[in-house]
Amino acid sequence: MEHGRPASRKKLRDLLLKKENRCCADCNAPDPKWASANIGVFICLKCCGVHRSLGTHISKVLSVALDDWSEDEIDAMIEVGGNASANSIYEANIPEGVTKPGPDADHEQRSNFIRSKYEFQEFLKPSLRIISGKGSLESSSTKSAKDSFRSTSTERKEGMVEFIGLLKVKVIKGTNLAIRDIKSSDPYVILSLGQQKVFDHDTFSADDIMGEADIDLQSLITSAMAFGDAGMFGDMQIGKWLKSDDNALIEDSTVHITEGKVKQMMSLKLQNVESGELDLELEWIPLDQ
Repeated sequence: MEHGRPASRKKLRDLLLKKENRCCADCNAPDPKWASANIGVFICLKCCGVHRSLGTHISKVLSVALDDWSEDEIDAMIEVGGNASANSIYEANIPEGVTKPGPDADHEQRSNFIRSKYEFQEFLKPSLRIISGKGSLESSSTKSAKDSFRSTSTERKEGMVEFIGLLKVKVIKGTNLAIRDIKSSDPYVILSLGQQKVFDHDTFSADDIMGEADIDLQSLITSAMAFGDAGMFGDMQIGKWLKSDDNALIEDSTVHITEGKVKQMMSLKLQNVESGELDLELEWIPLDQ
């Protein structure tokens, strides 16, 4: 991992010194010395233990003073802005009867709240709760697909859904794909909720799997919803999905506003296969467009 340059580390320390970051984002304990680099919050030692149990695909925990930070991780923290900004999203809709833990909360209370907040995302506004709509997949000769996404209530009840936009997925290219026929393969992509799979299409026999990879859509959807009408902004980076040992990213995947559109490029190393990489372009399209 690259060490953050002194100037970048100073930016991280300056961010920590802001008033809203002088207490843990999850329990308000004073003087937090840890951070979740991908979520963008500063946390205390007790909450740090819960965050680590979530896995780095949800929360990548680093010590502010002791761990090595990459430039991208520092930039990600600065982009979020710290605890107040992150909590305005992750704690926007805490239901009645749910109490945020205090500094002296026991481990069970602390764990239940943090898992609800980040893993299950139960406190997001309903319009930011994303699940895939069934039967909405379309394909075209340009190898693109659209998938409708919808939000549900915290209880995840059926019916009463609110469609908030479309996700356009464009397959840019596959590289070093596994061979499943005698000398070559005829690969294609199947998209499903939070996952895409690549198969070898064989006219005379069953299709052979050529790899799979999970995609985390949260950075794209949350960033797009937070900025609203992308056409009002110039080209800029608005979010990031960080590479970790728990995901298939080859490198960090950034979310950008480009020519008035919210897009995310990602390069994935296919899993459960001997070789293969897949480059995708994701685009978020609001329903009013």
